[in-house]
Amino acid sequence: MMLMVRSQIQLTESQQDALRQLSASSGRSIAELVRESVDQLLAMRSQPTRQERRERALRVAGAFASGSADGSAEHDRYLAEAFKG
Repeated sequence: MMLMVRSQIQLTESQQDALRQLSASSGRSIAELVRESVDQLLAMRSQPTRQERRERALRVAGAFASGSADGSAEHDRYLAEAFKG
């Protein structure tokens, strides 16, 4: 069982109205919708940025050898074969 902690937040009238409508149409409580939104925000923030992904890719580029002499010329064929199985 997950322990819940009470929090107080302030919303604009339009946010409150929209949440009430979404709650009514989805059959879910406003608290549930807010918790889900917070989870999504936190998950997004834990994802690496585009720049971080680029830097990671550059660090590993060329770091591995396939052992194949024709890897650069036949990479499409090798990739297709790898995804078949």
